[in-house]
Amino acid sequence: MRIKMQQQVEQKPSEEAFNEFIRYCKVKNLAKDSIIFYENCYKSFTKFYPMQSTVNGITLYTIQDYILYQKQCNISPISINSNLRGVRAFLYYCMKLDYLNKFQIELIKAEKKVKQVYSDAELKILLKKPHVKNISFAEYRDWVIINYVVGTGNRVSTIINIKIKDIDFENGYITMQKTKNKKQQVIPFSNTLSAVLSEYLTYRKGQPDDYLFCNSFGTQLCDRSLQGDIARYNKSRGVMKTSIHLFRHTFAKKWILAGGDIFRLQKILGHSSLEIVKEYINMFSDDLKQDFNQFNPLEQMNAKKEYMRVR
Repeated sequence: MRIKMQQQVEQKPSEEAFNEFIRYCKVKNLAKDSIIFYENCYKSFTKFYPMQSTVNGITLYTIQDYILYQKQCNISPISINSNLRGVRAFLYYCMKLDYLNKFQIELIKAEKKVKQVYSDAELKILLKKPHVKNISFAEYRDWVIINYVVGTGNRVSTIINIKIKDIDFENGYITMQKTKNKKQQVIPFSNTLSAVLSEYLTYRKGQPDDYLFCNSFGTQLCDRSLQGDIARYNKSRGVMKTSIHLFRHTFAKKWILAGGDIFRLQKILGHSSLEIVKEYINMFSDDLKQDFNQFNPLEQMNAKKEYMRVR
């Protein structure tokens, strides 16, 4: 008869283990936003499980109780899963180093909210070109940025790191040095965006190594200031949606509804897998019903039969 021995784990304080995990994340060159996400998730977890406790005291039952605790605090299922993802990454790290016995942490069932997008009416307002001579450089730049993000679907972190030299007007490509997955990416850009950027650079000027979108002093924008600027720009035009990230959702929706293939959409948006792209399709399923009969092959063939009968 075999006797299964219980794995011996190190008595590591939770806070100490988490600090090690954050150092590991920084060594792996994870994005700053990812590290902030893990810190926030851990902070939420320590409201339930004291950071002074040892990490090896965490079991599957601890996680189940943590889920119930969040439910009692009226935290939404989507937010619970978000917290679980962050805590899970930390605990799996601990398991790998034998600070904790191994067990699986599964997410709970949660209905995904339909992603908001800008309507065509809102886009028309935001994309209406202002009189350049009557506005500040910052306001003009914000209009150009909205054109840019509607035309590319780029993330904020990518937008603020684009340099003038990254825009290849001759061949119609943008080279993105800063992406979420740390990989350089090259995407095409449209004729309309090319014209907008070309005119913008006659006002912005600058050298090839300068950032394309700068503040009034010519230096790089930070993500918070950019999001604040776009929020003010939108409100000044009567559009109450203020998130710059919604332009990314809008890009995805309009691409799908226009019949664009999801493989190119995945490439342009910089997703590592098709899963998130599939989420877009599920979320916009009602909109996909528009003109369904018009494009449906069976309806087209039936219409042809009817036409032949009439003749």
